Amino acid sequence: MPPERRHPLRAEPREIVELRALKTAQPELGPAVDMHIALAELQRRVQARVSLPWIEVDADRLRQQLAAGRPLLRFDDIPIDWTEFRLMVRQTTDILRRFEALEVADAERIQTLAREADVLEAVVRRWYTAGLDRRTGAAVQPPPADEPPMLDQVLALAVRPFLARCVETVLPRVDIGAWTRGYCPLCGWDPEMAVITQSGERRLLCGRCAASWKFDGIACPFCGNDDRTRITSFATRDGRYRLAGCDRCQRYLKAYDGRNAARPVMPVVDAVATLPLDAEAVRRGYEG
Repeated sequence: MPPERRHPLRAEPREIVELRALKTAQPELGPAVDMHIALAELQRRVQARVSLPWIEVDADRLRQQLAAGRPLLRFDDIPIDWTEFRLMVRQTTDILRRFEALEVADAERIQTLAREADVLEAVVRRWYTAGLDRRTGAAVQPPPADEPPMLDQVLALAVRPFLARCVETVLPRVDIGAWTRGYCPLCGWDPEMAVITQSGERRLLCGRCAASWKFDGIACPFCGNDDRTRITSFATRDGRYRLAGCDRCQRYLKAYDGRNAARPVMPVVDAVATLPLDAEAVRRGYEG
């Protein structure tokens, strides 16, 4: 008999390697690390199956949209395969519930919604469009009163593989260098984190599509406050992470200081590594 063939093990993505190292270094973060590994692996599997979308890039139209503060990606631009999306919603919900980040009753309601294809599509369209309308001052349809409170977070995680494909298509063909607003120029979502580059520039990282854009080094991206005396900043002991809390709107934003870092920012890793900063910000009265 021929000798048994051994298939070489695939190297894990750098983010997963860094998450495992974080768990070893800080065992108290173990459950959060395990949850984010599960979410990252799910998103990676689905994103690999998503086709690059065809998005018409009309340079003049896009420049006009950016100048008016309108994010570029319309809902119909997103290449959502609804079978894959329902899978993302169900499995994301399962992961959040397994790690007790989602209440049982809310998880059951979201799972029921995921099984109702037509209803789910209408909910996602309203959710995404409402986010864009808020940025342009248009009237926003309020969500139903019985909507699960964590649905926004589940949808943001579930849509990420599809939006990431849009980012791959649009960003290389569009100059967003003049965008100076505190929300994402592509999908309109809030920043999840900032990164301070080696040149000292501050860039914001979208919490939904993972796009990044240049932003003022001091100002609060949520309310525009640029009064240094009304911004409270503190950092971790090693200086790798910083946090800026706005004393006008009471929101905060974490940052990865890349000026002397051994690796680039990794939002999936750095979101977990900075959980102690989140706890300190909440203790001081700020909201994420």
